[in-house]
Amino acid sequence: MRYVVKLGGVGLEDPALLEGCMRAIAELVRDGNQVAVVHGGGVQLTRTLEALGKRSEFIDGLRVTDAETRDAALMVFAGRVNKGLVAALGALGQPAVGLSGGDGLLFRARKKRTAPDLGYVGEIAASDPRWIEAVWQLNGVPVLCSMALGFDGEYYNINADEMAAACAVACRADALVFLTDVPGVKGANGEVLRWLSIDQIAEMTKSAIISGGMLPKLGACREALLNGVKRVRILPAEAAGSLPDLCSARVVHGTEVMVA
Repeated sequence: MRYVVKLGGVGLEDPALLEGCMRAIAELVRDGNQVAVVHGGGVQLTRTLEALGKRSEFIDGLRVTDAETRDAALMVFAGRVNKGLVAALGALGQPAVGLSGGDGLLFRARKKRTAPDLGYVGEIAASDPRWIEAVWQLNGVPVLCSMALGFDGEYYNINADEMAAACAVACRADALVFLTDVPGVKGANGEVLRWLSIDQIAEMTKSAIISGGMLPKLGACREALLNGVKRVRILPAEAAGSLPDLCSARVVHGTEVMVA
């Protein structure tokens, strides 16, 4: 089976959680699956920007990205975070190859048109999954950071959840899993929803039950499901150990997002 695993939040910050996530991914590969990892790094980028004296601003869960912020994002995402994940998998004996969306023109971006303008924030416009396939053929794990090259020659910051969905669609993945720092999607009563249909997302957004960073995440879930990805699950990072059983056993953690 083919999995795309998006890793972000506390899963990138806590060494024990990170190791658990990497072990689960390595086990999936040992079991004969093909796995691609897509990662964010927003916390690390915010910390770097603070050190540079820059304030971070978000609109509907997306970071406002001027040229200096974009350059810092490229440094943090494609550099320290990406190569750190490659090293973590390598420590477990699992070969991995770190890539940005610009490498091999793997993902092409266009500027996201919004009001107000978000700067160098993009959305995926085209993909060439041959490079992911090539890594898989050598039993490796492609590790993709959420930056892509625009047709104008500029790098664009891509929301990592949207990047993960685009990757899953391009690779015809069987499952897309978001390993997060939240227990799942919460309903109006504050309880985690075990199942959520894409029809419920718009209603919950309108009533502000979901907001902030969960908005692009659920938008990405919807996009993946409507374009052929069979299973989409939001899973807390501490439950990453259940990843190898995701498609063969009942998983009680997180939220399963479904078409209907």
